[in-house]
Amino acid sequence: MIVAVLADEKLKQELLTKKIPDDVTVVWADSLRALTVVMADVYIDLLFEPDTERTQHLKKLLPRPVFINAVPWTIKSIGADFIRINAWPGLLQRAITEMVIPPAINEEQVKNIFDRLQWKYQVVPDIPGMITARVLAMIINEAYYTLGAEVSSRNEIDIAMKLGTSYPLGPFEWSDKIGIKNIYELLKVLSNTDNRYMAAPMLEKEAVGNRQ
Repeated sequence: MIVAVLADEKLKQELLTKKIPDDVTVVWADSLRALTVVMADVYIDLLFEPDTERTQHLKKLLPRPVFINAVPWTIKSIGADFIRINAWPGLLQRAITEMVIPPAINEEQVKNIFDRLQWKYQVVPDIPGMITARVLAMIINEAYYTLGAEVSSRNEIDIAMKLGTSYPLGPFEWSDKIGIKNIYELLKVLSNTDNRYMAAPMLEKEAVGNRQ
């Protein structure tokens, strides 16, 4: 099986921690154009953005399976039969991959691919953030509200969360690993239908500042 992957160096290294079986060949692409000209059995776009041009290029690869790192965006909003996976930095290397399979794709096809890769997956609803990212975004956002209220410091909040909940990382450590831009992007989408996800002013300021 040949798998073509578009990734930056950070996500490439995370994917490699999952280990690739000897009978699977991975072709690394450094651009969307490079990804779409590779003859492969499976395509993975870890740098996906929901713009029309990118989506149209990826559609040309169908009906071969196309996996996209699309945490905030649903299959319905993207408008294509791609397979959504949660591949945020820090989450891609987890033992179980969260994914959304569109109705047009038989899950057995996905199962066969993951069996060949010797990876595990969990099918989740087609909602923004899936499950893990949605929970983490809310925790990180609340931590920023607490920081903005000058109740405690970043380090103290991280320590309290790790000691109190046995989380492997505190909310600000997660934010650094995932990237504040990713968190903010998801919160913006979620807040369109639920005010509980309105981004904390300090989080928004950091995210917007990082984009400039």
